[in-house]
Amino acid sequence: MTLFGKKKEIEEELIQKEVERKRKQTRRRVSPLFWIFLSFLMVVVIGWILLAIPFSWAEGHSLAPIDSLFLSVSAVCVTGLSPVVIADTLSLFGKIVMAFLIQVGGLGLVTIISFWLFLSGNNTSLSQANVIKEALNQNGLANIRKLIYHILLVTFSIEALGAFMSFFVFVKDYDPLTSLGFAVFHAISAFNNAGFDILGSTSLAAYKDNFLMNFTTCFLILAGGLGYLVYDDLFFRRTLTRASLQTKLVLIINAVTAVLSILAVYAVDYPRMSFLQAAFYGINLRTAGFTTLDSNLRTLSPGGVLVSCLFMFIGGNPLSTAGGMKTVTIFVTLYSLYSYATGRKMVVFKREISKETQLKAFFLVVLGMLDLLLGTVLICAFEEGNETIVDALREDGGLGHGLVNAVFYEVVSAFDTVGFTLGITSLLNVPSKVVLCILMFTGRVGPVAVLTFWNPALSRPHKDRVSYVQTDLMIG
Repeated sequence: MTLFGKKKEIEEELIQKEVERKRKQTRRRVSPLFWIFLSFLMVVVIGWILLAIPFSWAEGHSLAPIDSLFLSVSAVCVTGLSPVVIADTLSLFGKIVMAFLIQVGGLGLVTIISFWLFLSGNNTSLSQANVIKEALNQNGLANIRKLIYHILLVTFSIEALGAFMSFFVFVKDYDPLTSLGFAVFHAISAFNNAGFDILGSTSLAAYKDNFLMNFTTCFLILAGGLGYLVYDDLFFRRTLTRASLQTKLVLIINAVTAVLSILAVYAVDYPRMSFLQAAFYGINLRTAGFTTLDSNLRTLSPGGVLVSCLFMFIGGNPLSTAGGMKTVTIFVTLYSLYSYATGRKMVVFKREISKETQLKAFFLVVLGMLDLLLGTVLICAFEEGNETIVDALREDGGLGHGLVNAVFYEVVSAFDTVGFTLGITSLLNVPSKVVLCILMFTGRVGPVAVLTFWNPALSRPHKDRVSYVQTDLMIG
C-alpha cells in the first residue's frame, strides 16, 4: 500500500470514529421522557389498529377510523370518553382489547417492560435505568426493582378484590360467566380511573341505589388514585407515624378533597340528585368518569358544571392511575400564594418546600390552564354552527347549558383524563375529536414531560455558569 493510500485509510477511520462519537452524544441527549412518550404512543397505535379491524366490532356495527383512534387514546390515557356505546359497538374481542389498553395505560408500558426485564434476570443499562426512573418519578435508581414489584402486587391484588365484590352485584342480573366478565372489566376500569363500562349507554345508573356497587366502585377509584408511593411507604417500609412527607400530604389532601367535592356537588345540585349519587359523582370527579345519574346534562346545573371542572382539574395523586394536575401540585401552588402573601416560609411538617418544587407546580398549573383555554377555543370554533349539538343541549330541561359550557366541561374532562361528558362526544366533528385526543394524551403523559423533550432543564433545574445582576420590574 502506498503512503497516500495509508493516509487516506487513516483519515476515513478518524472520520468514522468522529461520526460514531457524535451519534452516541445525540443518543445521550435524548431525554428518557422521550421514550416514555414513545411507549404511550406505540400502545395507542397498536390499540388503534386492533380496534379498526372488523373482528373488534359487534355484528351490525362498525367504527370510523377517527372513532377507533379516539377509543384507543381514551383507553390508553385512562380517560373514559367515548364517541360510541362500547357495550353495543364492540365485540368480545374488542372489549378485551379495551381492557388490555386500560391496564397498560394505567400501569405504563415502561413499568411492565421493566418488570419482565427484572423477572428474566437481565441487567439494565444506565440509559434504561434512567428511563425507568423518570417513568416512576423517582429521584434516584435505588429500590426501583422493589417498587415495580410492589406496584404490580398492589394493582392486581386490589383489582382481584374489586372484581370479587362486583361479581356479587352483577350475578343478580346476568349469568355467572357474563357477570365474571363484567366484574373483571369493571375492576380494571375503576382501579385505573378509566370510567369505561360495558353495560350500556346509561353507565351505572341502574345501580344508583345499590350500596355495594357504589362502595366497590368508589373504593377502587380511591385506591387507584392514591398513588403507588403511598402503598410502598405504608405497607412495605414504615408505619403511618414515620411515613414520608409526601405520603402524609397525599393522605390529608386526598381526604379533604374527597369530602369537599361531595359536599360541593350536593349543595349546588340538590335536590336533583340523592346524597348517594352526589357522593358517587364527587368521588368520580377524581378522574374516573362513572356516573349513576340518569343524565349529566339534565342533572347538573351550570354551577354544578363549574364545580365539577374545578375538582376534575385538581385530579388525583402523583404516581397513580388518576389524572388532573394532582393534589400535591395544587397544594404547593396555593401554599406558595399564601406564603408569598404572608411573608412566611413554606414549611410543612418541619420540612421546607424547595423553590424548584414551587416553580414546577406553578408552571404545571399555568400550562394546564392554557391547554384548557386553547382546547375550548379550538373546539368552539370547529363546532360553530353545529346544530346537532345545539339541539341536544336544548333538551337539558331548562338548566341553561350553552355550547361554551358543554365544550369546556368536555375539554377539562379530556385533559384531566376523567371521562365525563354532557353528551356531546359523539356529536363532535373530526377536528374536534382530534383536539380531544391531543388533550387526553397530553394530560396523561403530563405537560411538563412533553415540554421536557425539548428542554430537559425543566425537570432538572440547574444554575447557569454565568451570573447576571438581578433587577426588579413593576408588577401589578
